[in-house]
Amino acid sequence: MGAELQSDVLIVGAGIAGLMAANALRQMGYHVIVVEKEVDAGGRMATPRLGPGLADSGAQFFTVRAPQFAHFVRTWQAEGLVNEWARGWSDCSAAVEPEDGHSRYVARDGMAAIPRRLAQGLDVHTGAGVRSVSAASGGWQVAVENGRVYRGRALLLTPPVPQSLALLAAGNVLLAAEDRATLERITYAPCLCGLFWVKGEVNLPEPGAVQRPDAPIVWIADNRRKGVSPEATLITVHASPEHSRRWWLAPAPEAIGALRNGLRPYLERGATIHQTQLKRWRYALPTSLHPERALLAAGLPPLAFAGDAFNGPRVEGAALSGLAAADALGAALSYSSSRSGSSKKSSSSSSGSGGLAR
Repeated sequence: MGAELQSDVLIVGAGIAGLMAANALRQMGYHVIVVEKEVDAGGRMATPRLGPGLADSGAQFFTVRAPQFAHFVRTWQAEGLVNEWARGWSDCSAAVEPEDGHSRYVARDGMAAIPRRLAQGLDVHTGAGVRSVSAASGGWQVAVENGRVYRGRALLLTPPVPQSLALLAAGNVLLAAEDRATLERITYAPCLCGLFWVKGEVNLPEPGAVQRPDAPIVWIADNRRKGVSPEATLITVHASPEHSRRWWLAPAPEAIGALRNGLRPYLERGATIHQTQLKRWRYALPTSLHPERALLAAGLPPLAFAGDAFNGPRVEGAALSGLAAADALGAALSYSSSRSGSSKKSSSSSSGSGGLAR
């Protein structure tokens, strides 16, 4: 059995929601541990390597609507982490596509660079797949696959909601009926992603991407023209939810072939596909959202749910959801401490922001 680790707040999932929440809670003075099943932080803000290049496989860009999120983005721009890529996309029709005025931002080293930045200074445990979540004396217990056990006064779950509910069920945690019904109404659509290392020219319109919401292939983007992959031409192809479901259970060569067919019309004569990679995003797109930024569970030790399914849109919505969950848990912990007659936090807590502006 692995050693037990104690914290004020446990966060499951090191995507942008979990990392934004962790930084905010750390600023409040709480000791926070983040556990993540993958070997890298980021969730769907992923930028795998293919051959000599890099390609965004999940989130492709983000927009800014809320002033709260704009503050962070201005900081990232000043650091040279992100830049504006475009203000609209071609659908390859004959119609002129007007710009909608909303900047689409990308990270210069790929979208994964943003969660790497957010994880700096945090206590993030990667490669820690969670087996179960259970209520424990004074809070929560999280058991991971390597045998280690984490304990905390409060818990934030940021995986896709069906996965979070499964973790609670594995630990025999009973949510209030209203909370469970609310969470079960949240649904997602899948996305098959193909990455293609192309030798030769790819004829995509400016700024190097095509978006066709009603087509089987909804997105094609050139990561070199995006600034992510200067060493090689790597193309990202996303299938629609319907097309993804059709090919979801197909063997990898067949699924990647279906995505390759969508790319072929944009390959110039003589261009060849040198290498491919397939990614299956099961919970890629929330289709039924919770109307609030986060959900604080009733009748249990402080427990919150957050992520891009909580009042969206995707990247910005996930970030704002994490901040809302941090506020809710901070208030719950403060109330709990005041009732017990103590406001003392963990001796290992820090009021620093780890370099994250708020």
